[in-house]
Amino acid sequence: MLPEAIAAHPLAAALEARLPGAATGGTLENGELVLHIDPARIVEAGRFLKTDHKFIQLTGVTCVDWHPREPRFEIVYLLRSYETNVYLRLKSTVAESIDSVYEIWRSADWYEREIFDLFGVKFHNHPDLRRILMPENWKGHPLRKDYPVHGFKYSYAEPQ
Repeated sequence: MLPEAIAAHPLAAALEARLPGAATGGTLENGELVLHIDPARIVEAGRFLKTDHKFIQLTGVTCVDWHPREPRFEIVYLLRSYETNVYLRLKSTVAESIDSVYEIWRSADWYEREIFDLFGVKFHNHPDLRRILMPENWKGHPLRKDYPVHGFKYSYAEPQ
């Protein structure tokens, strides 16, 4: 359920009216709306925001590892509507996977691949989910909080 101050926001109210229960919480940070979205409904919420509220640009997708909290990962989507000049953040907390928003915003492609590579979060229905920064044979995900600070001992002279 949305806090009273957030539920009164026109964008949050429109989302709640169209997709009841999709937004599980929210805040106003520096005058910018942040909505917590049920991970199972991220695609339908994204589609609604793009088609009905003109959030045509996905300016970024990032991940936060809250280890040892479970579920440990928070996926953050940064949206912009040029028509209304409004910025919006969506956050979804996941254990290991979430649906890809690539079908809504093509710019999600490399952001989701980067998160997969560095955190290990899988994006269902992504057209090309493979490593983007680390070598294909790399073991582990270096931005996880439980990854060794100095990395693993590798012999760089010989392939893994």
